[in-house]
Amino acid sequence: MTPPATTSIDWIAADWGTSHLRVWALAGARVIHQAASDQGMARLARAEFEGALLDLIGPWLPEGQVTPVIACGMVGSRQGWVEAPYRAVPCQPMADKLIPAPCRDLRLCVHVVPGLKQAQPADVIRGEETQIAGFLARNPGWDGVVCLPGTHSKWVHLSAGEVVSFQTFLTGEMFALLSEHSVLRHSVGGWEDAGFAEGVAQGMERPERLMARLFSIRAEGLLAGLDPGHARARLSGLLIGAELAAAKPYWLGQRVALIGAPEVMQAYGAALGGLSVPVTAHDATEMTLAGLSAARAHLPQGERPCVN
Repeated sequence: MTPPATTSIDWIAADWGTSHLRVWALAGARVIHQAASDQGMARLARAEFEGALLDLIGPWLPEGQVTPVIACGMVGSRQGWVEAPYRAVPCQPMADKLIPAPCRDLRLCVHVVPGLKQAQPADVIRGEETQIAGFLARNPGWDGVVCLPGTHSKWVHLSAGEVVSFQTFLTGEMFALLSEHSVLRHSVGGWEDAGFAEGVAQGMERPERLMARLFSIRAEGLLAGLDPGHARARLSGLLIGAELAAAKPYWLGQRVALIGAPEVMQAYGAALGGLSVPVTAHDATEMTLAGLSAARAHLPQGERPCVN
């Protein structure tokens, strides 16, 4: 059970993904409370979103007043609480109009951040636009490339405060599938840095041989007793190396800001550092909160969507 609030809060930030919901109660920019659950978009019908949110934040809500909630992520997808349509790039990462979600609880006023879309090559962003907006709020006037590594890695070109173009790679999801559900699951476990560096070099040098080199991990395990930690790290390196080869137009001659979890940023930072690419690292949660804080400026005044 989440403890009741003892300090007055101004608003609530929510990062609502496919598999998880994270919430923070804030006084201005200061976090007072935080909580999380596994009630992601994939587990909820549209009518269940409000209840899942209240399970976490209900004890924080003062009676007799409306508390604004700003949410980003898959909560705004077609299968989410309310669809927040994609905005076409080039554009600023944060929309100047947030999408209201219908609420029955009179203490709530929920608004959702729209995502971004790109026609050619076809691509979409939902959730990462808030992290990018937070990064720009912390680094005004910054031009360059942002890489958001994770389940679906994003490479984003920023110029003059706008997202110019972006590209998504299925790298993180592919690593999970191959290491946990493919024949390679019998060969991998642990981690060895030398295996990662070897995989990155192979993935970049000959990305067209990726499929063959992936199977060689299994074969070397059977025939030569390849160490599972070396094998798992090489698998990650092969996939990230192939991604870097394809994303070369983004990072070549650019400075790159990484936004993500520490472990995955460390891997990408090592791979990019080996290419002499200047890299800075920025925590994903910090950038999400900074982006949602920036979104507060776009809340409509006096509006509380409701359902009779």
